[in-house]
Amino acid sequence: MASRRSGRILRPILYATGAGVIGSGVLYATYRPRDIPGSEGAAVPPPTYGEGGVFRPPKFPTIKSRDEQIADLKRSSGTTVGSIEKAKNSFGNWFGTDTLPTANTSEEEPYDLLIIGGGATGSGIALDAVTRGLKVAVVERDDFSSGTSSKSTKLVHGGVRYLEKAFWNLDYNQYKLVVEALRERRYFLDTAPHLSSWLPIMIPIDQWWKVPYFWAGTKMYDFLAGSENIESSYFLTKSKALDAFPMLKKTGLFGALVYYDGAHNDSRMNVSLAVTAALYGATVVNHLEITALEKDASGRLNGARAKDCITELNGKKAQEFTIKAKGIINATGPFTDSIRQLDDPSVETIVAPSSGVHVILPGYFSPENMGLIDPNTSDGRVIFFLPWQGNTIAGTTDTAASISRNPIAGEDEIEWILKEIRRYLQPEINVRRGDVLAAWSGIRPLVRDPKAKKTEGLVRNHLITTSPSGLITCSGGKWTTYRQMAEETVDEAIKEFNLQPRAFVDPPRVSGTEVADETPLDGTCQTHRVRLIGAHGFSKTLFINLIQHYGVETEVAKYLTAAYGDRAWAVVALSASTEQRYPVRGKRISTLYPFIDGEVRYCVRHEYAQTATDVIARRMRLAFLNAQAALEALPTVIDLMSDELHWDAKRKEREWMETVSFLGSMGLPKGKLTLTRKDVESGRVGKYEDEEYQLYARHDKPDETFESDSKYPQGHNPVVGAESHTNK
Repeated sequence: MASRRSGRILRPILYATGAGVIGSGVLYATYRPRDIPGSEGAAVPPPTYGEGGVFRPPKFPTIKSRDEQIADLKRSSGTTVGSIEKAKNSFGNWFGTDTLPTANTSEEEPYDLLIIGGGATGSGIALDAVTRGLKVAVVERDDFSSGTSSKSTKLVHGGVRYLEKAFWNLDYNQYKLVVEALRERRYFLDTAPHLSSWLPIMIPIDQWWKVPYFWAGTKMYDFLAGSENIESSYFLTKSKALDAFPMLKKTGLFGALVYYDGAHNDSRMNVSLAVTAALYGATVVNHLEITALEKDASGRLNGARAKDCITELNGKKAQEFTIKAKGIINATGPFTDSIRQLDDPSVETIVAPSSGVHVILPGYFSPENMGLIDPNTSDGRVIFFLPWQGNTIAGTTDTAASISRNPIAGEDEIEWILKEIRRYLQPEINVRRGDVLAAWSGIRPLVRDPKAKKTEGLVRNHLITTSPSGLITCSGGKWTTYRQMAEETVDEAIKEFNLQPRAFVDPPRVSGTEVADETPLDGTCQTHRVRLIGAHGFSKTLFINLIQHYGVETEVAKYLTAAYGDRAWAVVALSASTEQRYPVRGKRISTLYPFIDGEVRYCVRHEYAQTATDVIARRMRLAFLNAQAALEALPTVIDLMSDELHWDAKRKEREWMETVSFLGSMGLPKGKLTLTRKDVESGRVGKYEDEEYQLYARHDKPDETFESDSKYPQGHNPVVGAESHTNK
C-alpha cells in the first residue's frame, strides 16, 4: 500500500524532472554561447607604438613580381633568355666583339603540377597543393575570378532548396551536397573572416499551415550543420517580420521563418586564394593563355605551350614558350571542354552551360542585415534578395546559354527578376528598370558524367575525371565547396602522377609579424585551417585602429578592413594625402562608394592587377555595384595604373575601349558605350536622351520648383513685365 502511494507521488515528480531536463537541454542548445567567426580578437594584435613613440606597422612578406613568376615558368623547361646574358651581348656589341645572343640554359625544373584556370577551383587547388610541399604553377588566360567565380549570388551556403529536393526526390547526391557544403561553409568563416560573414535570411509565409513545413526544413538545415552551425533558425510573427523587413508586402503575410547562411565577397576571396598560394611559393600568373598541350613519346602529358596576353595588350607580338610539369589539371569552369579538346580533339563535351543573371539595386530596397528568399516564384524557381556591399543583389535565373567570356544579361531575364521582386514588396515601392545599377550573367558549368548513361541527368556536385593521357579535369560544383573539390583533385593527382608531398619546413610569416601560423603543414591537406592573406590581424574593431592612425573616413576604414583584412594597413599607407583636415588620407575613386586611390596602387603591386577591368571589377567591385559609377571612375583608375605600370598613350586608349566594352556586360546602357574619356570627364554619363530616360534614369524628371514653393503663378517670369522691379 505504501509503495503504491509513494509511486503515485514519485511518478509525477519524475515526469516533471524529465520534462525539465529535456526543456533545459533544448533551451541550452538554442541559446548556448556561440563561437561566432570574426567576433573573437585578432590572431595577431594591431600594431602599436614602440620605444620612443615610433609606430611599428607589420612587415608583410612580399610575393614575386609577375615577370619573376613568368621567368620561373620558362625555367621549368630548362631554357630561358637571361637578362644578364642580354646585357653581356649588348656590352660586347658596343666594343665590336662578335657575340651572338646566347641562351641561359639550366637543368630542367618541371613542376609537380600545372593548373590551368585561376578561378575559385584552380586557385584552391594551387593553395592545397603548395601547402602539401608540391611545386605548383597556376595560370589564367584572363584574371583571377574573371568568369563564373566573380558572378555568384555571394552566398556561402548549403542550399535549402537542394535539401528540399533531396527530401522529396529521395536524392542522396543532393543530400550529400548539402552536408558537404554546410561543413565547408564554416571553413570559409574560419580561414577568411574578413571576407565572409553570417547573414540571416527570411522566408515569408502566407498561410499558417506552411509554418510547420518550413520550420521543419530550417531545423533540419540547422541539424545537418551539426557543430559547425552558428545560429539557430527561428519564427517571426507578422509584426516582427515587418519590423525586420519593412519593405515586405503586408497583405497575405502570416509570418516568417529566419535561418542563417554565409555571405562573402567572391572575387576578393578568389584573389586572396591566389595571392596566398603565391606567398607559400606557388607560381601564379594571370593573363597567360595556354595555346597547346605537350606529350611525351608514350602519349602522356608533360607540359603546355603558353603566351603572355599582356605583351599583346602592349602592342607587341607575344612569344610562345613551354611550361614543363609532371601533371596537368584542368580547372577552367565553363571552358573545361576547350582544354579537354586540346588534349583530345575527338572527346565528347561534358559541360552544359546555364546562365544565372543577377541585378544590383540601391541599398534602400533591403535592410542592411537581413536577406530574403522567395521559394515560390511564378515559375517555381527560387530567387534571393540580399544586402551586399551597401547595395541590394537579386537573382538568379537558370536558363540554357552558350559559352562566352563576357556574357550579357538579357532584358527578359532582368525584367523577370524585377517582376518577382515586385510581388513581395509593398505596392507603393515601385521597383523600376532605372533602379538597376548593374546586371550581369554568370555561366554556371553544370556537367554530365562522361561515364554515365546518356539518359542520366546533369551532376549538381563536382566531377573529377582523368583522360588516358593524364589530364585531370575538375568541373562542376559550387563556390561553397571549392576547398573540398581542391582537396579531392590534389589527392587524385598525387596518385595519378606518383607525387611525393612533404612537410613545409619554413612557411612564410603571412601575418607580417613574428607570430607563426599554428597550422601544421605536414604534407597532408590543411586548407581547412590555413588562414588566407589578411585574416591574421583582422578583427571587427580593426577599422578603429586604422582611423586613429591614418585619419581615414569611418566608412572607408570599415570597407578596407572587410575587403583586405590586416592588409588595409598597406592599402592606406599607399593612399595619397587629401590635404584636408579630415579625412587625412584616401582620395575616393567614386563619391558614391568607399573605394580609394591606395587600393589601385596596392592591387597593382601586391595582387597582380594588370588591366583597369582587373581593378574596377574584381579588386574593388565597383563595376558589379554600379556600372555608370565605374565608368565615371575609369579615367582616375587608368591614370593611377599608368603611373604604376608605365603605360603609353596607345595602351591607355586600349584600356579605355576594352573596359567600357566590359562594362557593357555589366549593364551599362548602350548609349553610354560610345562615350569618350572627354565625354565622361565633362559629366555626360548622367545625361540621357528622352527615349532612354524612362528606361535607365533612377529618378523622375523633377520640376524646377513645387507650385507651393513659388510666389509667382506657373509659367510667369518675374523679370519680365511692367511690375518687375528690374523695370523701375
